[in-house]
Amino acid sequence: MTVESLPTSLEVADQQGAKPQVSVIVPVLNEADTVMELAQRVAEVLDRLGLRFEIVFVDDGSADETRQQVKEAHELDERVKLVSLRRNFGKAAALCAGFDFSQGDILITMDGDLQDDPDEIPRFLEKLESEDLDLVSGWKQQRQDPVSKRYPSRLFNWVTRKLAHVDLHDFNCGYKAYRREVVDEIALYGELHRYIPVLASRRGFTLGELSVVHHPRKHGTSKYGWDRYYKGLLDLITVLFITKYTRRPLHLFGMIGLSSLVVGLGINLYLAVLWLSGQTLSNRPLLLLGVLLMLLGIQVLTTGLIGEMITFKNFDRTDTYSVKERVE
Repeated sequence: MTVESLPTSLEVADQQGAKPQVSVIVPVLNEADTVMELAQRVAEVLDRLGLRFEIVFVDDGSADETRQQVKEAHELDERVKLVSLRRNFGKAAALCAGFDFSQGDILITMDGDLQDDPDEIPRFLEKLESEDLDLVSGWKQQRQDPVSKRYPSRLFNWVTRKLAHVDLHDFNCGYKAYRREVVDEIALYGELHRYIPVLASRRGFTLGELSVVHHPRKHGTSKYGWDRYYKGLLDLITVLFITKYTRRPLHLFGMIGLSSLVVGLGINLYLAVLWLSGQTLSNRPLLLLGVLLMLLGIQVLTTGLIGEMITFKNFDRTDTYSVKERVE
C-alpha cells in the first residue's frame, strides 16, 4: 500500500485538519523491553503511508520500567502517547481507556510484545476501506505459541464460532482495525474484549478477517494462564445473553421455566393416575421430583416476568438500533 493508493476517506481526513486519522492502541503490562522498538516500527510504517497518526500505549499497572520507556519514546516522537492506569484493571479496561483517549477515526489495536507485526497495518487499512468494513479482525493462522496454548485456543474459537454464529477463526487475536463508531457503541467490561466482533456483529456492523504474521515471543512471558479459557466461557455466556435476551428476558427464562413446569406437571399427572388406581405414592421419589420441577418452573417464569418489567421500566429507544448514516 503506497501513498498514491491511500483509501479516499483517509485522504479527505488528512485535508481536514491536524487530528490523527489513525490511532494505534497498545495495551501493555510489563513490556519494558519491547515498547521502544514497537513505537519506532509502527511510526515508520505509518510515515511511509503519509498518514497523521498517534500511538497510544496504555500501561495497565506495570511493575517494571514500561511507563518510563514509553515516556522516552514520547521524547523522541511526540506522536507516541501514554495512558497510565493506577493498577492492573485488565485488558478490556485498558482498551476502553485507549478508545476514550485516542482521537483517530480509524483505530488499530495490537499487543505490545512484538508478536504482532507492524508491517501488517497497511493491509488492515486497505481491507477496511476497499471492502467497506467496520471491523477487521486478525487471524494468527500460523500461531507461534506453544502447543499448550494453540490447541485449547482452537477449541475455544470453534465453540465461540458455533455458539455466536460469527464466522471468524480467531477471536483471541488482539490485532484488529475498527472504525470509530464501532468502539463508540460497544460497552466493554470484565474480559469481554475478546468478544468485540460478536458484540459488533449484534449491532449490525460489518466484519472481515485478515490472516496475519505472528512472531515468536522474544521478551517477557505471556500474561495469560489456563484460567483465561474458563473465564472466556463464562464471558461467552454473558455475551450471548446480553446480545440476545437483554430486551426479551422472558424468552430465555420462559423457555427454561415452561420446560421444567411441563415435565413436572407430566410426572405429577402420571403419579395421579397411579394414585387413583390405588397405588401408594408415599415411597415414590418421583413425586418429590415432580413437585420440585413445578416449583422450579414457576420460579424461573417469575424471574423472567420480573426481568420483563425491569426492561420495560428502563427502556431506551436508542439502545434498540444503530444508525450507520444520516442524510439531512
